Order: sequence, then structure tokens, then C-alpha cells
Amino acid sequence: MRISVDPEQCYGSGDCVHRAPSVFTAVDGLGAVIPGREHALDVPRVREAVEGCPAAAITITRED
Repeated sequence: MRISVDPEQCYGSGDCVHRAPSVFTAVDGLGAVIPGREHALDVPRVREAVEGCPAAAITITRED
């Protein structure tokens, strides 16, 4: 499973950074996953950040 933020969909609310700062950061005013943290699904607030993203820009995808 992999966490990602779609920069085309994100409008920079910062909610993800606020909810899970060990996984998300801001790059050029938009949300982004910190390099190396793409698989950090064990962080308690990641799913909350995904579900609470006002732009629905964060996804968790299965890697085969």
C-alpha cells in the first residue's frame, strides 16, 4: 500500500500536514508525502488525513 497526494487536485489546505506531520509536508504550498514515508500506513492519523482531505487529493493505493 502506498500513500500519495495528487498535486493537480490539492489546493493546499494544510490539513494533512496538521493531522499527520510525520508523513505529510507542504511543497510549494501544496500537500505532499515526505520522501520515504509513502508506506507509513501505521501512523495513526494517516487514514484520518486521507478521509478528511477537503480536496480528496490523498489516496492509498495497493501496489502489486
